Amino acid sequence: MYPHRQLIRLAIRKATLRQGIAVRRFQCAGAAVRAAQPLEWLDRLLAFWRRLSPLAQFAVVPLGFLLKRSVAPRPRLLGTLLRWGPVLLGAVRGLNAARPRPRT
Repeated sequence: MYPHRQLIRLAIRKATLRQGIAVRRFQCAGAAVRAAQPLEWLDRLLAFWRRLSPLAQFAVVPLGFLLKRSVAPRPRLLGTLLRWGPVLLGAVRGLNAARPRPRT
């Protein structure tokens, strides 16, 4: 069997490990609470949405489109980039491929 001193040392080590585990559990619980806060907000939002009458839910979609149109005008720059971006990217790639490489 183990001598008495080794048993005492093992008991102290066991108590230290248990204390570390308890501290880590407390930290994980706090992190889980912080991580769940956005989910709680989303759950409240969904519950509010379900409480609205079905007619109000249908009215929200056109109102959203009207709000979008009044608040954010059409992004012309983004549309232009999406339209001409692939052409420009292909031209740049072609020029890079045709450029002579310096020898090392």
